[in-house]
Amino acid sequence: MLPWLATAVAVALQITYPLTSGDRRAAVTVLSVLAFLAAAVSHAAAVHGPAWAAAATALAAGTGLLAESVGLRTGWPFGHYAYGSALGPDVARVPVVVPLAWAMMGLPALVLGRRCARSLVRAPAARWAVTALVGGATLTAWDLFLDPQMVAEGYWAWSSGGPALNGIPLSNAAGWLLVGTLLTGALAALPATARTATAAPSADRVPMALLGWTCASSVLANLAFFGRPGVALAGGAAMGSLLGLTVLLGRRDAARGWAGTARERDLARSEL
Repeated sequence: MLPWLATAVAVALQITYPLTSGDRRAAVTVLSVLAFLAAAVSHAAAVHGPAWAAAATALAAGTGLLAESVGLRTGWPFGHYAYGSALGPDVARVPVVVPLAWAMMGLPALVLGRRCARSLVRAPAARWAVTALVGGATLTAWDLFLDPQMVAEGYWAWSSGGPALNGIPLSNAAGWLLVGTLLTGALAALPATARTATAAPSADRVPMALLGWTCASSVLANLAFFGRPGVALAGGAAMGSLLGLTVLLGRRDAARGWAGTARERDLARSEL
């Protein structure tokens, strides 16, 4: 119940985003992250247990904070950028809401990566690698929406030159893919719990709904409210392809009866 309630709050807040401006829009941004994070963490707690959810959240947020603080000081791996003051308190020059945003999307990205890995490969090491890569690609796809929006609001600014997509240096996408892959791989390496082994396939509905809403709403907002068709196209193609692939693989597996026996399901979960 709590994951769906938090999801509804996050959706409601994001719907109001285009209708606000200035300080109110910054407040909605922060509150949206907190509600989205609550949905992702409460879902993880329900599926894997509170201890696993706490460890995963700390790991994802800590990885995001480390990557951002290094990036601000060195320009690696994202490029040279700087944060403004609108997003509130900071740690090591990084607004607190930023590592929380890494965690809020890192947990659903892990779920999407695992769904693809279950369908594509059987060996545990290969499943871990596919999970990490798909999760990293999911986070990168999300940032194709995020960065142009946040830069337009003045929440951060770029000073890097070179090739760019929708005004954002391509080095940023490369950095997101690297950090996102490492982050998802670290989450995937966390030990499974007894709850994980008994979780039903339908347990993925909350994170998949969060990812689907993020993609659809971001495409709509950039087309209808912000006048950024290039952002809608780039982000929609990237995230939509990943979500579409996952749906197709799930339908293929259902048609083949891959998940038809309890033994196969238990083996798949134990490998993750």
